[in-house]
Order: sequence, then C-alpha cells, then structure tokens
Amino acid sequence: MNYYSTNHQSPAATLQEAVVRGLAPDKGLYMPEHIHPLPPEFYEQIDRMTLPDIACRVADAFFGDDIPQDTLHELVRDTMSFDIPLVPVTDRIHSLELFHGPTLAFKDVGARFMARLLGYFIRREGAGEVNVLVATSGDTGSAVANGFLGVEGIRVYVLYPKGKVSEIQEKQFTTLGRNITAIEVDGTFDDCQALVKDAFMDADLNAHMRLTSANSINVARFLPQSFYYFHAYAQLKRAGRADGGVVVCVPSGNFGNITAGLFAARMGLPVSRFIAANNRNDIFYQYLRTGVYSPRPSIATIANAMDVGAPSNFARILALYDGSHEAISADISGATYTDEQIADTVRTTWQQHRYLLDPHGACGYRALQEGLRPGETGVFLETAHPAKFKDTVERIIGQPVDIPAKLQAFMQGTKQSVPMPKDFPAFKAYLMGQ
Repeated sequence: MNYYSTNHQSPAATLQEAVVRGLAPDKGLYMPEHIHPLPPEFYEQIDRMTLPDIACRVADAFFGDDIPQDTLHELVRDTMSFDIPLVPVTDRIHSLELFHGPTLAFKDVGARFMARLLGYFIRREGAGEVNVLVATSGDTGSAVANGFLGVEGIRVYVLYPKGKVSEIQEKQFTTLGRNITAIEVDGTFDDCQALVKDAFMDADLNAHMRLTSANSINVARFLPQSFYYFHAYAQLKRAGRADGGVVVCVPSGNFGNITAGLFAARMGLPVSRFIAANNRNDIFYQYLRTGVYSPRPSIATIANAMDVGAPSNFARILALYDGSHEAISADISGATYTDEQIADTVRTTWQQHRYLLDPHGACGYRALQEGLRPGETGVFLETAHPAKFKDTVERIIGQPVDIPAKLQAFMQGTKQSVPMPKDFPAFKAYLMGQ
C-alpha cells in the first residue's frame, strides 16, 4: 500500500519510505491510501480471539501488502507481550487499562511496534545509522526510549520541556544511556515539537544524518494503536455489554490515539461515537464548537501529556473526513476540564469506587459520566499508571500511591540530559556535531 501526504505536495511513498522518513517532504503527515474494512466474520469471532491474534489480523489489513505475513506477525506478537484489560469502574463505564507494558503507558504499543518495524527495514536494506527524533510531553519519551533501547543501527534523541514532566516520567528516559540521548529544552512541548519538525526540513541536517520521527506523526507509531480498540470491543462482547451502543472516550493531546480509534471505526469496529476529552488545552473542543481551528501556545496542567497547543494529528482527522466539520462533529464530541475538575474526578472516583485514575484517564471518565446516553456503554482509555504522577495523585487523594516495581527500577538511575535552548540554530548546531 502507498501512503500520501496530508499536504498533497509530495509523491506517494511506500510503507518503508513513510516509516523511515517520518514526515513527508512537504511537511505533511503520511496517510494510507486505503483503509481496508475487516469482514463481518471477524467481528462475529472477535470475542473468542486473544489480543495478539486480534492485533495480527488488524496488522494484516494495514501492513500485509508490504511485509511477509510471518515476519509481520512475529513483530506484532513481540510487541503485544502484555495484557490490556478492560476493567469496570461502574455498571456502564469501563477503563481500558493501557498501562501494563514496560513503561506503564499506552505509548508502549506504538513505540514497541515502530522500533521493531524500523529495525526490520534497516536490516532489510542494509542502511547505515538512523537517527530518531522524538518530542515528548511525558510518556512518549519513555515508551520510545525503552522501545528502541539497544536496537542496532538506531540512535534516539528525546526532546522534552524542562520542568514540565513528572520526575518518574523524566527518569524513564534520562537514565538509560547507550543509544538514547535526552535533550532538556528550555520551553514547552510545542517548542520541542517545532524543533523536531524544523530538523526534518533542514537540508544541512538531512545531508549530515538520516533522520526520522517516533512521535505519532509517524504512521508506524499511531496505526498500531488501533489494536487495543478492537481488543476493548472483544472484551465488551465477551461480557455481553457490546449491545446498545459503545462510546469510546479518549484523553486527547496530540490526537494520534483518537485518530487510531477513528481508523478502527472505518474498518468496521462497532463504535457508536467518540468523545475527545481535553484539559485546558481545548483547541479541538473549540474547533468542534466553532468550525475554526486555532492552535495556540500550550498551558501547563496536571494532565501534562495532554498539554498540546497545536496537535499534529488534527491534519489526519481532517484528511479522514475530507475537511468536513459537519462530518467530524457527527462522529466526535468534545469535553474540556480544568485542573480542579480533574482533581475532583480523581478524588471522588477513588472514594466512591476505589478505582484510582491518573489525571488523563480522569478526563475520559468524567466525560463519559456527563455524556453517556441511556442504554450506552462507555469505555475510556486509562493511558498511564497513576503512580507516574505520584506527587499529583497523592496530593489529590491524601494518601500514598504504591509505585510498581517497574517504576521503582527506573527511579534508581542517574539522570543524564543535554540542556538546550528552544531556538533551532542551537539544536541544529548540536546535531551537526554528532
């Protein structure tokens, strides 16, 4: 299958070209030319399938034209080596726990798959070193760094905003060493993302080193995230809760996660509608209300992974719906919450249901509380383990939060990072010296 650019000014690319480049030459995002619906019998049998089996079947529809099936299935099964359970919080609202992977965040799925796919392409073509640039507002950095750690022929540079990620998140990608370099940018996530995009467009840098991205702008990062939407439906069906309308609520920052869900729906997944839950960075919520997309500088909140003022994957949503605000609004509604509302949701859910939300999942849960219609069943994405936001969550609930052994191991490491101003010339000079 070929991939086109959302800016429509670059020629179509193969999967390998799209993955290795990350961003199209015209600065657009790559999109598959076709979305293949899955047959009715797949949905009839889905409740009897395991997560790896479901993921392999979905991967065939996306990547089966470009990778031998046995190789693709090996990559997928190696990626999906952990569970993603659907846990009831109330009778009508379920949490899809995406924090059981190596770094306890949903991005483990996309990052692990991309690392394996990019490694496969590098081995196949016998190319030299590839340099991965990734901007993070929290969990992307840890998932990508750990997914690529030790992968031969790949060097990773993680750009993150100074003082704007939690200590645990920071330790997960600044303590690794080896082929992982953490760059501490004196700015916001949007500044980090702008540095990455500018690097891709710089002729000198691209002549000096081979660059690609591991943010959700890369098709190999966001497409595999569709796997767990199908798995959530399978678990609902198994429990007899898939009838009457399934509503999926996604805590939304850079919008790769909800875009993957929209792809799943285009492939026939029986989802009635989606809700995009925002914190105070409610650019998409305002777009739904007005039809006008107005990116702006991001605002720091307690749900820091959603602190994005110019969500890259909005371009993919527009492409998926041919730019129609009416069509987008028919499938997706929005919600937006302040820090006080997020904290109140974490606190009351813990008190009433003994279920501990992280600040991002709290946005998703609250939107379902307020937005479910009679007869509907809600699923929200619990995108990271609450212990990754230990200080924030402990202040909210007034008691200690247990830290899983996986996170404790990261906390023992020593931080190593390169300080960097937010202006591109300094970043370019640093990379040119590598």
